[in-house]
Amino acid sequence: MDVPSTMPAESVEDGDIAADHPRERRGYTVLTHALVALVTLAVGLAVGFLATRPSHPGDDSAEAGFLRDMATHHGQAVDMGMIAYANATLPEVRSLGLDIGLTQHGQVNIMQTWLREWGLNPNGSRPPMAWMPDGEESLQDGLMPGMATQEQMEELRRADGKQVDILFLTLMRQHHLGGIHMAQEIVEISDDDDVKWLAQTMVETQQSEMNVLADLLKQAQAA
Repeated sequence: MDVPSTMPAESVEDGDIAADHPRERRGYTVLTHALVALVTLAVGLAVGFLATRPSHPGDDSAEAGFLRDMATHHGQAVDMGMIAYANATLPEVRSLGLDIGLTQHGQVNIMQTWLREWGLNPNGSRPPMAWMPDGEESLQDGLMPGMATQEQMEELRRADGKQVDILFLTLMRQHHLGGIHMAQEIVEISDDDDVKWLAQTMVETQQSEMNVLADLLKQAQAA
């Protein structure tokens, strides 16, 4: 007795099952693998770029140079402010000296902390003002803009009476002018938001103090 076949021979030979479409599936699989490979490559390149890109300004950057120079610049202002706080005759001058000293001392701490966090030495090897275009031309006898000479600082330390007020106010006005110039320059050339914020804060604070310094200088000279 003949036993009937359960599956037509031609369907097995052709392999033509309507619901599967093997050729289309193979094409889709190849395309998918290609896209996955491209995405994987793109992600790998992006990760590699982020891993190698500096996450902070480098040792010879304008930002590092500015922070180092401004820390030194501020250091002298702190000394001047403390001298005025201790020896000036006008209460307003003593108060201003203390305020300037404390404010700029705090900013020095911020700048040095940033340098350490960047893995940089707070004391760089580059000359003063080398971070600023044509900055070395602004040096006067090796001093950054607005800084008092050693002789002027000694004169301030030896002064007494209203001469302390007059010398402090005169020297600090010049000091602020130089500091404002430096801070404005880094705001223009830097793309680091933190450094620009700190520098702009310095500009605004010292510009507002310029009027106070001028008014107190007139008062001290008239006393």
